[in-house]
Amino acid sequence: MTSLPEESPSLIGEDDREAAVRRLQEAYAEGLTPHEVLDEHLHQVLSAKTRSEIASVLVSLPEEQPASTATIAAAGGRIKRRGAWRVPRFLEVESAYGKVRLDLSRAIIEHPVVDIELQLGTGGARITVPRDAVVDVEGLSTGWKDLRYKAPRRTRRGGPTIRISGAMGYGRLKVRHALR
Repeated sequence: MTSLPEESPSLIGEDDREAAVRRLQEAYAEGLTPHEVLDEHLHQVLSAKTRSEIASVLVSLPEEQPASTATIAAAGGRIKRRGAWRVPRFLEVESAYGKVRLDLSRAIIEHPVVDIELQLGTGGARITVPRDAVVDVEGLSTGWKDLRYKAPRRTRRGGPTIRISGAMGYGRLKVRHALR
Protein backbone atom coordinates (compact mmCIF):
# COMPACT_ATOMS: atom_id res chain seq x y z
CA MET A 1 0.00 0.00 0.00
CA THR A 2 1.32 3.42 -1.01
CA SER A 3 1.16 6.23 1.48
CA LEU A 4 0.97 9.92 0.64
CA PRO A 5 3.75 12.15 1.87
CA GLU A 6 2.87 14.03 5.00
CA GLU A 7 3.40 17.42 3.34
CA SER A 8 2.49 17.38 -0.32
CA PRO A 9 3.21 20.58 -2.24
CA SER A 10 0.16 22.73 -2.72
CA LEU A 11 -0.92 22.42 -6.34
CA ILE A 12 -2.15 25.52 -8.11
CA GLY A 13 -5.36 26.14 -9.98
CA GLU A 14 -6.05 28.34 -12.97
CA ASP A 15 -7.25 31.18 -10.71
CA ASP A 16 -3.85 31.27 -8.95
CA ARG A 17 -2.02 31.21 -12.26
CA GLU A 18 -4.20 33.99 -13.75
CA ALA A 19 -3.72 36.17 -10.66
CA ALA A 20 0.06 35.76 -10.92
CA VAL A 21 0.03 36.62 -14.63
CA ARG A 22 -2.08 39.72 -13.88
CA ARG A 23 0.39 40.87 -11.19
CA LEU A 24 3.31 40.41 -13.56
CA GLN A 25 1.53 42.35 -16.32
CA GLU A 26 0.66 45.18 -13.95
CA ALA A 27 4.26 45.37 -12.72
CA TYR A 28 5.39 45.62 -16.35
CA ALA A 29 2.76 48.30 -17.13
CA GLU A 30 3.91 50.31 -14.10
CA GLY A 31 7.54 50.14 -15.26
CA LEU A 32 8.71 47.91 -12.42
CA THR A 33 9.78 45.01 -14.64
CA PRO A 34 11.73 45.13 -17.92
CA HIS A 35 10.35 43.26 -20.94
CA GLU A 36 13.00 40.51 -20.86
CA VAL A 37 12.33 39.76 -17.20
CA LEU A 38 8.57 39.77 -17.85
CA ASP A 39 8.97 37.09 -20.53
CA GLU A 40 11.08 34.92 -18.23
CA HIS A 41 8.69 35.31 -15.28
CA LEU A 42 5.61 34.61 -17.42
CA HIS A 43 7.23 31.39 -18.65
CA GLN A 44 8.00 30.36 -15.05
CA VAL A 45 4.43 31.10 -13.90
CA LEU A 46 2.81 29.33 -16.83
CA SER A 47 4.93 26.22 -16.33
CA ALA A 48 4.69 26.20 -12.50
CA LYS A 49 3.01 23.27 -10.81
CA THR A 50 2.98 24.42 -7.18
CA ARG A 51 2.18 27.61 -5.29
CA SER A 52 5.74 27.83 -4.01
CA GLU A 53 7.03 28.00 -7.60
CA ILE A 54 4.72 30.94 -8.31
CA ALA A 55 5.58 32.60 -4.99
CA SER A 56 9.30 32.46 -5.85
CA VAL A 57 8.60 34.44 -9.05
CA LEU A 58 6.40 37.03 -7.34
CA VAL A 59 8.68 37.61 -4.36
CA SER A 60 10.71 40.24 -6.27
CA LEU A 61 7.60 42.37 -6.91
CA PRO A 62 6.55 45.07 -4.46
CA GLU A 63 3.61 44.30 -2.19
CA GLU A 64 0.31 44.54 -4.00
CA GLN A 65 -1.45 47.73 -2.94
CA PRO A 66 -5.13 47.54 -2.12
CA ALA A 67 -7.04 48.58 -5.20
CA SER A 68 -8.49 52.03 -5.12
CA THR A 69 -11.90 51.62 -6.69
CA ALA A 70 -14.63 54.19 -7.02
CA THR A 71 -18.11 53.80 -8.42
CA ILE A 72 -20.13 56.59 -9.96
CA ALA A 73 -23.74 55.55 -10.46
CA ALA A 74 -26.95 57.22 -11.52
CA ALA A 75 -30.29 55.79 -12.58
CA GLY A 76 -30.98 58.81 -14.78
CA GLY A 77 -29.50 62.21 -15.41
CA ARG A 78 -25.98 63.24 -16.21
CA ILE A 79 -22.72 62.01 -14.73
CA LYS A 80 -20.00 64.61 -15.11
CA ARG A 81 -16.43 64.87 -13.80
CA ARG A 82 -13.99 67.57 -14.96
CA GLY A 83 -11.26 69.83 -13.65
CA ALA A 84 -8.75 68.69 -11.03
CA TRP A 85 -10.47 65.57 -9.72
CA ARG A 86 -8.54 62.55 -8.40
CA VAL A 87 -8.87 59.51 -10.66
CA PRO A 88 -8.83 56.15 -8.83
CA ARG A 89 -6.99 53.09 -10.16
CA PHE A 90 -10.35 51.43 -10.97
CA LEU A 91 -13.36 53.55 -11.89
CA GLU A 92 -16.77 51.96 -12.38
CA VAL A 93 -19.40 54.11 -14.11
CA GLU A 94 -22.99 52.86 -14.08
CA SER A 95 -25.96 54.64 -15.64
CA ALA A 96 -29.32 53.32 -16.80
CA TYR A 97 -30.33 56.53 -18.64
CA GLY A 98 -28.40 59.71 -19.24
CA LYS A 99 -25.10 61.05 -20.48
CA VAL A 100 -21.65 60.45 -19.06
CA ARG A 101 -18.89 63.06 -19.41
CA LEU A 102 -15.46 62.27 -17.99
CA ASP A 103 -12.68 64.78 -18.59
CA LEU A 104 -9.31 63.40 -17.50
CA SER A 105 -7.26 66.13 -19.22
CA ARG A 106 -6.71 68.12 -15.98
CA ALA A 107 -7.44 65.33 -13.55
CA ILE A 108 -4.95 64.09 -10.98
CA ILE A 109 -3.86 60.67 -12.25
CA GLU A 110 -1.52 58.95 -9.79
CA HIS A 111 -1.50 55.52 -11.41
CA PRO A 112 0.30 54.53 -14.62
CA VAL A 113 -2.71 52.40 -15.58
CA VAL A 114 -6.34 53.42 -15.01
CA ASP A 115 -9.19 50.99 -15.67
CA ILE A 116 -12.58 52.51 -16.46
CA GLU A 117 -15.48 50.09 -16.59
CA LEU A 118 -18.64 51.43 -18.22
CA GLN A 119 -22.04 49.81 -17.62
CA LEU A 120 -24.42 52.04 -19.56
CA GLY A 121 -27.97 51.41 -20.72
CA THR A 122 -29.02 54.29 -22.93
CA GLY A 123 -27.29 57.61 -23.41
CA GLY A 124 -23.84 58.30 -24.71
CA ALA A 125 -20.50 58.79 -23.05
CA ARG A 126 -17.64 61.11 -23.86
CA ILE A 127 -14.21 60.65 -22.31
CA THR A 128 -11.42 63.17 -22.81
CA VAL A 129 -7.99 61.75 -21.97
CA PRO A 130 -4.66 63.53 -21.47
CA ARG A 131 -2.74 64.32 -24.62
CA ASP A 132 0.00 61.78 -23.86
CA ALA A 133 -2.32 58.97 -22.72
CA VAL A 134 -2.45 55.55 -24.34
CA VAL A 135 -6.02 54.32 -24.76
CA ASP A 136 -7.09 50.66 -24.84
CA VAL A 137 -10.76 50.01 -25.72
CA GLU A 138 -10.48 46.29 -26.50
CA GLY A 139 -12.56 45.30 -23.46
CA LEU A 140 -15.61 47.39 -24.41
CA SER A 141 -18.66 45.92 -26.10
CA THR A 142 -21.12 48.25 -27.76
CA GLY A 143 -24.65 47.22 -28.57
CA TRP A 144 -26.32 49.77 -30.80
CA LYS A 145 -23.71 52.29 -31.97
CA ASP A 146 -20.03 51.96 -32.67
CA LEU A 147 -17.19 53.45 -30.69
CA ARG A 148 -15.60 56.66 -31.96
CA TYR A 149 -11.92 56.86 -31.20
CA LYS A 150 -9.07 57.94 -33.39
CA ALA A 151 -5.62 57.30 -31.98
CA PRO A 152 -3.19 60.21 -32.46
CA ARG A 153 -0.64 59.90 -35.25
CA ARG A 154 2.20 60.73 -32.92
CA THR A 155 2.16 59.55 -29.37
CA ARG A 156 4.20 61.04 -26.58
CA ARG A 157 5.74 58.75 -23.99
CA GLY A 158 5.16 59.02 -20.29
CA GLY A 159 1.38 59.31 -20.14
CA PRO A 160 -0.98 56.98 -18.36
CA THR A 161 -2.64 53.99 -20.00
CA ILE A 162 -6.42 54.30 -19.91
CA ARG A 163 -8.16 50.93 -20.32
CA ILE A 164 -11.87 51.21 -21.07
CA SER A 165 -14.03 48.11 -20.70
CA GLY A 166 -17.61 47.15 -19.99
CA ALA A 167 -20.83 47.28 -21.98
CA MET A 168 -22.91 50.00 -23.61
CA GLY A 169 -26.48 49.45 -24.73
CA TYR A 170 -27.93 52.18 -26.95
CA GLY A 171 -25.38 54.96 -26.65
CA ARG A 172 -22.12 55.82 -28.33
CA LEU A 173 -18.75 56.27 -26.67
CA LYS A 174 -16.54 59.06 -27.97
CA VAL A 175 -12.95 59.13 -26.76
CA ARG A 176 -10.67 62.02 -27.65
CA HIS A 177 -7.27 63.29 -26.60
CA ALA A 178 -6.99 66.73 -25.02
CA LEU A 179 -5.49 69.39 -27.24
CA ARG A 180 -3.06 70.59 -24.58
